[in-house]
Formats: sequence, structure tokens, C-alpha cells
Amino acid sequence: MKRIAILGSTGSIGTQALDVIKANPENFELEVITAHSNANLLIQQALEFKPNAVVIAREDLYEQVRDALQQEDVKVYAGTNALCSVVEMGTVDMVLTAMVGYAGLQPTIRAIKAGKQIALANKETLVVAGQLVTGLAKEYGVNIYPVDSEHSAIFQCLAGEFHNPIEKIILTASGGPFRGRTTEELAQVTKAQALKHPNWEMGAKITIDSASLMNKGLEVIEAKWLFGLRNEQIEVVVHPQSIIHSLVQFEDGSIKAQLGLPDMKLPIQYALGYPQRLKSDFPRFSFMDYPQLTFEQPDLKTFQNLQLAFNAMEKGGNMPCILNAANEVAVSAFLRDEVGFLQMSDVIESCLAKVAYIANPSYEDYVSTDKEARRRAAELISKY
Repeated sequence: MKRIAILGSTGSIGTQALDVIKANPENFELEVITAHSNANLLIQQALEFKPNAVVIAREDLYEQVRDALQQEDVKVYAGTNALCSVVEMGTVDMVLTAMVGYAGLQPTIRAIKAGKQIALANKETLVVAGQLVTGLAKEYGVNIYPVDSEHSAIFQCLAGEFHNPIEKIILTASGGPFRGRTTEELAQVTKAQALKHPNWEMGAKITIDSASLMNKGLEVIEAKWLFGLRNEQIEVVVHPQSIIHSLVQFEDGSIKAQLGLPDMKLPIQYALGYPQRLKSDFPRFSFMDYPQLTFEQPDLKTFQNLQLAFNAMEKGGNMPCILNAANEVAVSAFLRDEVGFLQMSDVIESCLAKVAYIANPSYEDYVSTDKEARRRAAELISKY
């Protein structure tokens, strides 16, 4: 029986993780759930699952959550500090970090320092501070289990192969809703179009990132730290059907791939249940339903975000932190119709050029870099 804390239980990953826990009551017990501002759904989840504690990050919503749960044996907390404290509870075995963006960094670090196993769905944690986080995980003897479908695929391909050196990994990308579009066509893209992913059901931020290929860029950087890879060992291939989730090539030339329907519940369950493969009633893949699986090179010239991510990884230091902060601000602006689809890349590229480079950043450097990059990105967006 693993006792689970879910950071971001009201988001896409969080709600699916709750489905996994509900389907496996003999394997998992829910200890903690948290949300940023979706108090209504958090209350519903608390009433159904009756966790030990809940946290609402927005302190102005505390009374609403507290009052709704006052008849329940559930502790209610609010604020960022509470979010970081609950992961240290002695009744928690594993922390699923399903929060979106930079906000996941601090609670993940606190959970690692408390010796909790990590199921990582918050890729930005490793994008922003991969060297720091993986170093802490090693120091505190904590395993980080990937939840992203691509990284879960690599992890599954490595099962039984950890003693065999990797030659390279191949991350697959669907190409998003605008695969094959020209720069001129992308300039006219609307928010509504960008939010329609062809294969996956995800939150707004990650859906926009997928449309711009920034999500794949963030995954490239995440993979470097998760699997201890050199930059040149990571390749991206566009695979529109999203059936092969990623591949690993070994030094003998053999390639292993993990296949399945595009359903996040499978990688969530694999991460929570590892090393067991728990029985599920998830829909099964059939080759007869997908008689053709196709592959192509990503268009790095048209979709500049993926190239910007490769560039940031190559330079290292705090550059991926700048990339992530500028992107978070740009995506928020795009969702508010304040910038165009292609202008997001312009904002990110400008921030990468203007924010001070730090080769060996400390945690404090990451915090100040994030603030500076967000400030510069906001300034640029205000001029559009």
C-alpha cells in the first residue's frame, strides 16, 4: 500500500491519477491533494476520497474549502508554504507532482529532501533546475519516476537494461494541430485552433506548448536530466499517430519502443505502481486500427521553439530556466489574446538573448533568473 500525495489534483494529470487510485484501492491510499484555485473541484475530491489533508494555494479561498469540509476528518491548509510542508508529512510515501510550470520546483525539492519518492509530471522542475534536482535526488536516495508518456516509455524500455549503455533516445512528437503549416499560416492561428490537439486531452498550457513544439523542447531537456544523457544523445521524430511513445537505441544498434494508445492513465499507473505492472481495464491498442505508423523530421525552422530549447540545453546553466519562464509568460499572454502564435517565439528568443547568463546557478540564482525573465517577457508583450 503506497500513500500518495498529489500536487495539482484538479488538473488533467491529477484527475486521471485519482481515477487510477480509485481503481486500485488495494495498492494506493490518498493522503494529500492540492489545488491552486479550483476550490470547488478540490472540495468534491476531498469529499469523495477523504484524504488526510488538502491544500488550496490561493489563501483567499481557504475559508470556502475549510467550511465545506468542516464535517469531515480532513485537515485544510492554504498558501505556498503549506504546499511545501504537506509533502514532508510522515504519512506520505510518494509525491505526484502534477502542478503546471515553475510553481512545482520548490515543493518537489522539499519532497526530495524529506526522502519522498517522486512521480514527476511537472517537467518544468527538471527544465529549470535539472542539475540541482537530480543532484538532490541522488544525495537523499530518492527515485524520480517519470509520468510524461515519452519519458515513461523510455523508462519502460530501460527496464532490465540499466547496465547497458544508451546510444541515443528518440522522443516522438505528434506534431500538434499545425503540423505541415507554413510560417505565413501560423501567423493567422487562433487560440481556439491551438487548443485543439489531434490526439491528447490536456490542460490549456501544455496544449499550447504542444502546438508550438515547446512541449517537446521541454521534454528534451527533462530527458537529459532524467536519464543522464549527453545533448547529442537526444533526437526528436514527428510521429503523427502518437502510438509509439518513444524509443531507446542501445550500443549494439538495437532499438526498443513502447507502444500504446494516447492515454495518460497508463504512464501515471506505471509510475505510481512501479516496479509492478498493475492490471487495468484501459482500452487496448490494435495494429488493425492503425495499419500505418509514419515518421518525419520536425520542422525546426517553422517551429522555432524546439530549436530554442535545443539551444538553451546546449548552453546550459540558467538558460533553460530563462526559456521556461519566458514561455510561461508568453503562453499566458497568447491565451489572453495579447500576442500572436509566432510572437511567442520572438518573446522567448529575446529573453534568452537579454537575461544574464549564469553558468553554474544556485537555487537562489534560479529564483532571480525566473523573476527577471518574466519581467522582460512581460515588457516585450506590453509593446505588441
